[in-house]
Amino acid sequence: MTPEDQKRLQACTQEIAEILYRNSDKTELHSLEKIEHTVRKQMLEHVSPQVAFFYQPSNWTC
Repeated sequence: MTPEDQKRLQACTQEIAEILYRNSDKTELHSLEKIEHTVRKQMLEHVSPQVAFFYQPSNWTC
């Protein structure tokens, strides 16, 4: 990965984290276990489906 791509990935990841936090139930963020559960749930619901699209064979080129 190029340094430019690494920098962009870091910026996008930070923005995703801010969006997920903003849309979290703050009353559930009182322990590491609850934070992990909240982050995992949001990642599975909102982020993973978009990343999984990248891995679909129809998008591969040979």
